[in-house]
Amino acid sequence: MTRCIKVLANLDIAEKRLPQDGRIFQEINGKQVDLRVSILPTVHGEKTVIRFIYRNHRGFTLSEIGFKEEDYIKIKQLLKNPYGIILLTGPTGSGKSTTLAASLKWLNHESINMITVEDPVENVIEGISQVAVNTKIGLDFSKVLRAILRQDPDVLMIGEMRDEETAGIAIRAAITGHLVLSTLHTNNAISSIPRLIDMGVEDYMVAAAVKGVISQRLIRRLCPVCRKKHQVTATEAIIYKVPEGIMVYKPKGCKACNHIGYKGRMAIYEILMISQKLQEMIAKGERDTEILQRIAEEEGMHTLWQNAYEHVLNGDTSMEEMLRVTYKQ
Repeated sequence: MTRCIKVLANLDIAEKRLPQDGRIFQEINGKQVDLRVSILPTVHGEKTVIRFIYRNHRGFTLSEIGFKEEDYIKIKQLLKNPYGIILLTGPTGSGKSTTLAASLKWLNHESINMITVEDPVENVIEGISQVAVNTKIGLDFSKVLRAILRQDPDVLMIGEMRDEETAGIAIRAAITGHLVLSTLHTNNAISSIPRLIDMGVEDYMVAAAVKGVISQRLIRRLCPVCRKKHQVTATEAIIYKVPEGIMVYKPKGCKACNHIGYKGRMAIYEILMISQKLQEMIAKGERDTEILQRIAEEEGMHTLWQNAYEHVLNGDTSMEEMLRVTYKQ
């Protein structure tokens, strides 16, 4: 089976020692599907993972993602900045690309020169110049970025800031009149600040460039057909850090959800707005995430846990799911 997948994905069938990535284009029930193939060598043989992406899916708009009204206003405020960098953080598969694409659609206008550099291009958006990197021929993020800046763009989207050179170019672009959108792999929003500094970017440049950070996760949604009411016990109140005696919902399982108890997923998020106070502290070299986090919360930032807890109270998800997704916070 792995050999067959390798042939379809145009990979080296003789190579079993190194990881390989490829793609397969298929039409399923009249829909164009992009299958992203990842093959990893293990001691028990090669492990294969395939991600399905519908090419002709229109995607979400910014208003459809599920932001609360106050957070939707904050995101629009960030996107209205004429320059600076806006970061989306979270692990692989947390919906960062979907939110980035929705943000680009909101910004998209015929009078704005927008260019993206991605690996690979996942969401094709009409009216935007999108470039796919190709490391096999030496076309990496930094090389594309240097070329893009000669195209006089208004808005840049960088799929991921992976190294010091890419981060440096992105930050310099952000402080010289460009709006830059990109992603980082961090556990929460505030951790992106020391991460950029660790990547070699000077503190004062981080303070001047970063306008805001959106940290995101995907959490499973309870099946609306079979979810059952539950009163929180004293033990559960300690484990999940919620008030004892409140009514919540728990998963049960039925035919509608294939006896899992959950059906579908939704986004939870936290939005960090870089205020003048935070900007000054970052510029002075403050890297303690606990101190920066406390200031951000004092200024009104809601954490991932708080956002997930609201969904628990609304009956959208369970306490177990809330703990599973946000336990690192």
